[in-house]
Amino acid sequence: MSGEIRVWVNGRLVEPDTPALAALDHGVTVGDGVFETVKIEHGRTFALRRHHERLLRSAAGLGLPDIDLDLLGEGIAAVLEGTDIDLGRLRYSVTGGAGPLGSDRLPSAPTYIVLAGPQPRPPDSGAVVVVPWTRNERSAVAGLKTTSYAENVIALEYAQQRGGVEAVFANTRGELCECTGSNIFVVRAGEVLTPPVEAGLLPGITRGLTIEWAGVSGIPVQETALPLRVLDEADEVFITSTTKDILAVHAVDGRALPGDRPVTTRLQQVFRENAAGNPDP
Repeated sequence: MSGEIRVWVNGRLVEPDTPALAALDHGVTVGDGVFETVKIEHGRTFALRRHHERLLRSAAGLGLPDIDLDLLGEGIAAVLEGTDIDLGRLRYSVTGGAGPLGSDRLPSAPTYIVLAGPQPRPPDSGAVVVVPWTRNERSAVAGLKTTSYAENVIALEYAQQRGGVEAVFANTRGELCECTGSNIFVVRAGEVLTPPVEAGLLPGITRGLTIEWAGVSGIPVQETALPLRVLDEADEVFITSTTKDILAVHAVDGRALPGDRPVTTRLQQVFRENAAGNPDP
């Protein structure tokens, strides 16, 4: 296989630049599909079971046919075989398969796609930028990880043009919601707060583990509706994602946050220790 990224589609390994999807695949024409991104560290996946469970929930919410996890497992094994990725991402997608040019579906076998490749390590901290668009907490796909990511592309570009590593969305009620590919937490007067699922966010795997492991370590996290202005009042802010774990935020919309981040630092330590002891929690 040439290049850094390995690709498997519907039962076979293919070159990254080799055509492997039908032009009428519903994932291509209308973004009718679901996916997961899993961290690879030292050639080993992290929290794969939880990602599988969320994939199944997303597929059910989108109305896709039952997913064959055994077939996906074959694809995952194929792209990881013989590799020694120090840090990377595994991405697997399931689309609605062949479809018409419109949004209606045809009875069709799903398309399975599995990718794996290396990626650079995240920075020690990053800035975030609040974007002028909102998440719709009443959307038909709220809380589902679908392949329709165009609004995330636009929002992330907006943030990056302003020096951010992530974009922050409010929901239609003006509450803090999430980022394009991360969940967000704030620390105020020593208390760790994060928006609830009902705010319209995608419940991240790293978000869930952070909340669980923090609680066990005596640092409770309160899931509660938060006005967007909480970002102006926070002592600490951090984001969580599969590829970033827990990433400290050093600025929000240009407002610098204190360099001393005792709660964030402690939670980063807790996460590292628990993750090292259990690759599939």
